[in-house]
Amino acid sequence: MHGYLHDLGLLRDRRFTLLLTTRTMSVLGSAFAPVALAFGILALPGADATTLSVVLTAEALPMVVFMLVGGVIADRFPRYRVMMVSELLSALAFFALATMMLTGWTPLPAMAAAAAASGVAMAMLFPALTGIIPEVVPADRLQAGNALLGLGANSSRVAGAVLGGGTVVLFGAGWALAVSGLMFAVAGALIAALRLTPGRRDAAAKHSVLADLRDGWHEFRSRQWIWVVVAQFSVLVMALQAGHGVLGPLLAKESLGGPAAWSAFLAGEAVGTIVGVIVSLRVRPSRPILVGTLLCLPSALPYVLLGGGAPLWAIVAGAFVLGVCFDVFGVLWQTTMQREIPPESLSRVSSYDALGSMMFGPIGLMLAGPVANLVGTRAALLGCAALVVLSTLAALLSPGVRNLRAPVPVAESVPG
Repeated sequence: MHGYLHDLGLLRDRRFTLLLTTRTMSVLGSAFAPVALAFGILALPGADATTLSVVLTAEALPMVVFMLVGGVIADRFPRYRVMMVSELLSALAFFALATMMLTGWTPLPAMAAAAAASGVAMAMLFPALTGIIPEVVPADRLQAGNALLGLGANSSRVAGAVLGGGTVVLFGAGWALAVSGLMFAVAGALIAALRLTPGRRDAAAKHSVLADLRDGWHEFRSRQWIWVVVAQFSVLVMALQAGHGVLGPLLAKESLGGPAAWSAFLAGEAVGTIVGVIVSLRVRPSRPILVGTLLCLPSALPYVLLGGGAPLWAIVAGAFVLGVCFDVFGVLWQTTMQREIPPESLSRVSSYDALGSMMFGPIGLMLAGPVANLVGTRAALLGCAALVVLSTLAALLSPGVRNLRAPVPVAESVPG
């Protein structure tokens, strides 16, 4: 029987606690950024939705382009060191953006370059993070470990959404971006203390990069449930990037009250992810990928409410539902990946997962502004909702998605 106190026993493990603290600080830095960046750019003289699309695309595109390289690096080198470099690069990128906002020197190419550096950092961080969790957490406690890491991250998203919006309103976007940079720097210093043993990945370092990528691709394509859900998310993330990155903030500025309203939306979503963590600690479905995919359907709700002109309280409630569903999906997905994929290939498979899921994200960001100008912001948001629903229904047609079963639970170990 799984109990909350038993799951919390992971906190007695120093390595897990250090990883948890690092991840929490990193996400806190990330949570300050969306509101600060969106409303900082939209407040610049002559800036519009297209300007915001350009900067966000400059961040998202390198994240996609360098993701596979990030997976190879994370499978070759100690993952905690890869994470350290990623966090410090993010810190430099956001300090640069903060300096531009505070000094008033904000040429679009310079802002795009700083955003691109942040995208490269994220491309290295994601595969390393997925791969490092099984190095720290016992195999029979992976779901609890993923959920607790999610709890720390999601608590940071709540705090960051509220504090980030407040900082923008009271002090300006530049100072909020500076806080983001500071949080990333602290996360880089913390993860440097983890010092995990590389283990058998040393042998893989002798292979060529192409050979490593081919091996990772074989592991990825041989499992139908992975590539089908990744194909689903390539469309779903495109819609989310457009909705969260451009269309939502734009509508908030037009008719909901500006950054405070959008911060409320993000806070509602973040609170939902905390509830989702609590749910994911208890839920052990026999078909985790089927359940996770079904939970993607309600994520269209906030876009329907935004596009339909619902009051702010209802929109925030819709964001809460999205947060709950996405967090349960995330824990089930990460745990299944970590159980089903060989450890020495996990970061590379994770990089294919991230690449495929995010490859259309830049397209969503690029098109969001022009589409909003063409058909209106509300109609564009309803289009995002339709893409979420259609891509999810298509994924449910796959036997691999419907039929993959979790292993029979065994007695869980407790770290000493």
